[in-house]
Amino acid sequence: MNIIQLTALTFLFMSIIKEPHYVFNFSTDTALKQWIIVNDGVMGGLSQSQLQWHDEGYALFSGKVSTENNGGFASTRCRPQNLGLSNTINGIRIHVKGDGNVYQFRIHTDQLFDGAAYKYLFETNGEWQTIEIPFDECKATYRGRIIPNAPSIKPNEVQQVGFLIAEKQVGPFALKIKSIEAI
Repeated sequence: MNIIQLTALTFLFMSIIKEPHYVFNFSTDTALKQWIIVNDGVMGGLSQSQLQWHDEGYALFSGKVSTENNGGFASTRCRPQNLGLSNTINGIRIHVKGDGNVYQFRIHTDQLFDGAAYKYLFETNGEWQTIEIPFDECKATYRGRIIPNAPSIKPNEVQQVGFLIAEKQVGPFALKIKSIEAI
């Protein structure tokens, strides 16, 4: 094989193998500064949570869900911002390790009114998992209720992503998050 053939072959492989498009990569603590906690205390609840970075290269979303005082959820999400997603994106891939609880991945866009979000439920099993979340499988919700006839997600209008635990899963929880990627 000559140098021209080798160069052409290298170019072909580079165009096929794409680097991940990280929305957030928690291999360092830099991304953590863009995230906030929103628990049921906004409506009088008593759930508690925090998001902490670990030097093993992940963020830990943990705490305790309580249904006392009409509560029942804990969440973390990035601050509103342009996440740089193009309309060629079909979904999100997350790399997480959970505790056996069911979590929601949540997406906020410009398309829905304040407080509404698209949700995708995923189960955890105590092992590291890579979960693909197609946009067309996310359900638009407001305060736990499905919004009928909601528009489809337009990736370029995604302003926030995050995680929520609810569904009456009372007690301690822990979700390790390595990365969130566009797919």
